[in-house]
Amino acid sequence: MSRLAEFRKLEQQLAEQLAELESMKGDAGLKKEIEFESKLRALLGEYGFSLKNVINILDPQAVRRPSAVVVPKSSRKARNVKIYKNPNSGEIVETKGGNHRQLKEWKTEFGADVVESWRTQ
Repeated sequence: MSRLAEFRKLEQQLAEQLAELESMKGDAGLKKEIEFESKLRALLGEYGFSLKNVINILDPQAVRRPSAVVVPKSSRKARNVKIYKNPNSGEIVETKGGNHRQLKEWKTEFGADVVESWRTQ
């Protein structure tokens, strides 16, 4: 691209941005926001507070919970599936832990050693 074409392109972009700026200056909502910000900053200065102080007063948890915190995944390996087959009823139980309701009932009824002998995998 020639320097003249680049200059014309930038000149056109600047004219568009100036037109957008002029249209925003007439926006009533923007005027209210600017007025609010200036009054808020004056009030903060009058009482010697910063925005962080105000946030801490209004929502103390906001300081302790940054938005971009990455929680590392657990380095603990996944548990293996254990399969038990009751030879009396033919019922099969698959579990990753020892907190399975049916497995507990079997251990109460037949004993833990007997139920462990039913383990197929």
